[in-house]
Amino acid sequence: MNIRKVRQEDNLQLAKIIREIFEEFGAPKQGSVYSDEATNHLYEVFQQDKSALWVTETDGRILGSCGIYPTDELPDGYVELVKFYLASGARGKGIGKKLIEESIESAKQSGYKAIYIESFPEFENAVRIYENLGFNRLSHPLGNSGHTACTIWMVKELDSISRN
Repeated sequence: MNIRKVRQEDNLQLAKIIREIFEEFGAPKQGSVYSDEATNHLYEVFQQDKSALWVTETDGRILGSCGIYPTDELPDGYVELVKFYLASGARGKGIGKKLIEESIESAKQSGYKAIYIESFPEFENAVRIYENLGFNRLSHPLGNSGHTACTIWMVKELDSISRN
């Protein structure tokens, strides 16, 4: 398994994985990353300053991704943890935690003080990982991701995150 930054040639595989996961779990398609046109162009999206998208692969096959993005209208010093998705065969092996940790390190190195997450109840396993890493639930969204269907919002101050 290899963790690396996203490449342009990853766009098609990543979009396919993300949309398959929404279908698998029955998560809302409208008002989410599923219907977001940017999902088809993740390499280009993550050329934004102080953003990063990490991809894990084995034998040239992408297994999942996770990254950070300075979403519009977030509070000063905040970044959003985004695009955390794992293909079904990659789940339950610690790969997701490694991707999140890589993203957290990227956030620290970029000078962010907190990480914000938006999610869905359908992704309860991911939400449990966030909670285990010390993310706390919020009663309302922050910023303007455009993903209005999300119903779970969480935040974690970076100064209290440690690698496990």
